[in-house]
Amino acid sequence: MSVDGLRVAVLGAGSWGTALAILLGGNGHAVTLWGRDPAAMAAIAAHRRNARYLPEAQIPENVNPTADLRRALAEADMVLVVVPSRAFRSTLEKVVKVHPAPIELVWGTKGFDPESGGLLHQTAEAILPQRSGLSVLSGPTFAAEIAAALPAAVTVASTDKDFAARTATVFHNSRFRVYSSDDIVGVQTAGAVKNVLAVAAGIADGLGFGANTRAALITRGLAEIVRLGVALGGRMETFMGLAGLGDLVLTCTDNQSRNRRFGLALAKGLGVDEAVASVGQVVEGAETTRQAMGAGERLGIELPIVEQVYRVIYDNRSPLDAVGALLTRPPSQEA
Repeated sequence: MSVDGLRVAVLGAGSWGTALAILLGGNGHAVTLWGRDPAAMAAIAAHRRNARYLPEAQIPENVNPTADLRRALAEADMVLVVVPSRAFRSTLEKVVKVHPAPIELVWGTKGFDPESGGLLHQTAEAILPQRSGLSVLSGPTFAAEIAAALPAAVTVASTDKDFAARTATVFHNSRFRVYSSDDIVGVQTAGAVKNVLAVAAGIADGLGFGANTRAALITRGLAEIVRLGVALGGRMETFMGLAGLGDLVLTCTDNQSRNRRFGLALAKGLGVDEAVASVGQVVEGAETTRQAMGAGERLGIELPIVEQVYRVIYDNRSPLDAVGALLTRPPSQEA
């Protein structure tokens, strides 16, 4: 089948799902945008805007909002899942019930499966034994900028090189450059763990530690991503690309990052629940910290920055004490 004029079901009507629906609509595909809240989806359909998440973005007429999952999936050529990681498994389980036939599945979700602790492609493989293809889209992107058609570049990864290339073509346009990869493990690990490090960067900046500290956190944070990602089966070069270094730099340095804003709020003395509430959207880094910490412990990998973010979120350690614990570690060889 040609990739021109596909029927794409986008599951998840938050900022990122809405932005990707707008992009796909602009690429000429017939898009159905699904969200759980009937009132919210009716408002989006009526006003052609997602007032809560992307109020400035106009939604094209070939993007059809709905709260009816069966309608969203009817005759879809491709399904794009863009829900929080905690809802990824349950969303796929609903998809299988409504649409048991094999599907082409892409996801823009970044994180681990909270139930299994595994990467999301493992969850998808378990729930969708009959499938036409699986791929993940990841990279340095903020939803508002994609919706505004500002230039960006991302990576699409699949164990099937042909499906990765097909998916890349579906999303690619003159303002959205898409590279393909077969390192689905590396791309997902980088996309997940960078959120933890963005929390750390927000904490450090919120404490007033400056640019030197931020640069050190990004650099040593990348080393932690590499250690964990390679141990899980990812390739070193993936972590130097868009899904790795590119996404890490973006989320650690710009306040459009909800994970960075969460860290800033923690540094101000807000409790975890208050900090999440201040962001107003799902903060993937909070849950991912727990999953990354668990993965490091299972594999015997040292992740000192991840550990200190974990101590702040789950052990009530003060942000200042967490930074102090990092700085007072014994000198070691850079690796």
